[in-house]
Amino acid sequence: MVYPNKKAMETKMDLANRLFFRLYQCANMLHKTGSRAVEAEGLTTQQWAVLGALSRATAEGGMSIGDLAKYLMVSRQNLSGLISRMERDGHVAVAPDDQDRRSRVVTMTPSGRHVWQQLAQPKIRAYYEEILGDFSINDVTHTLHYLLKMLENMQRLDQAWVGSSEEDGTRS
Repeated sequence: MVYPNKKAMETKMDLANRLFFRLYQCANMLHKTGSRAVEAEGLTTQQWAVLGALSRATAEGGMSIGDLAKYLMVSRQNLSGLISRMERDGHVAVAPDDQDRRSRVVTMTPSGRHVWQQLAQPKIRAYYEEILGDFSINDVTHTLHYLLKMLENMQRLDQAWVGSSEEDGTRS
């Protein structure tokens, strides 16, 4: 005898496996094809994300490395090498924080702003148009809604894991 709830749960887990694998594939293809879209500007998708984060009005005065890592949801260690390369290429500047000298603030340089606004943005928009060309506004809205919902659930789980590792004395 097959129980309806068990069958429904098996179906949901099979679909979940397919969904998360497709997300993994999308992330890899975003990195591959997105980097190609902006490679003439010397950018990768990770650098594109940093410049995008720094281009927001709320980041006009720069962002601390810790805040930038949180915003991009990457480790400080992963961000550190990326920021060093971007600083070497003249896209960003890193300076001590006026409020907290132990903290460092990343700002977009005039050269980085030119690369972002004049060179990369038209190519990024063309990339979006190519990828989302057959999506309606509703399709994009719904996709964004569900991705945000998944992201919130992952963040909640991450915080629970961080909290439990602090309670038992382990660190992840």
